[in-house]
Amino acid sequence: MAKRSKRWKALSKKVEDLGRVDIDSAVSALKGFESGLPDTIKPCKYDQSVEIAMRLGVDPRQADQLVRGSIVLPHGIGKSQRIIVFTQGDNVALAEEAGAQEVGGKDLADKIKGGWLDFDVAIATPDMMGIVGPLGKVLGPRGLMPSPRAGTVTQDVVKAVKEYKAGKVEFRCDSAGNVHCIVGKLSFDEEKLKENVNAMISYILSLKPSAAKGVYVRNVALSSTVSPAIPIAL
Repeated sequence: MAKRSKRWKALSKKVEDLGRVDIDSAVSALKGFESGLPDTIKPCKYDQSVEIAMRLGVDPRQADQLVRGSIVLPHGIGKSQRIIVFTQGDNVALAEEAGAQEVGGKDLADKIKGGWLDFDVAIATPDMMGIVGPLGKVLGPRGLMPSPRAGTVTQDVVKAVKEYKAGKVEFRCDSAGNVHCIVGKLSFDEEKLKENVNAMISYILSLKPSAAKGVYVRNVALSSTVSPAIPIAL
């Protein structure tokens, strides 16, 4: 087992003392972790991401129980996302004006095949899927493959680019039914973080598959990049 740092041990004790708390208390505790550390432990020097994890009572092996989607959080995620767009014709200029980092077709696909993956989101118009499809083996495992369900295969490239620029995030439950998603930065004030967390939880609750039986949300936890997870009681 990997040796835990003094920071991790100190924060783990705080989490243990907290127990399972409501969303407001979890956000407040997470925000206060850095300022509450002993003088012997140096504070984190960068702005940590805040992530929510939810364990769902679904069987992702069944197509009708796969939980996935995308949402524009009220206050974004505190990160400027690098966006590429596969399109042609008039949409090229429109995508560039909307803020896409790279726009193209076969040339862009060849660049990715050559190993370039310096982007966070890939968007494609439906007529480009013949070119994008073969990239599935590269983009799929990295969660970068354009998908109609996530809104990244669309004719309205301007709307899609602007949404992701504004902080739209995608999520998909893993093989164990867990969803992990960034909901902001630790530098966000408490109210903004709370609103983002509540928006994400409410949206995932709205996606409960009709085929899922029993308890839908089994566990929820909130953490930052270098902190243990705080259990949340909904």
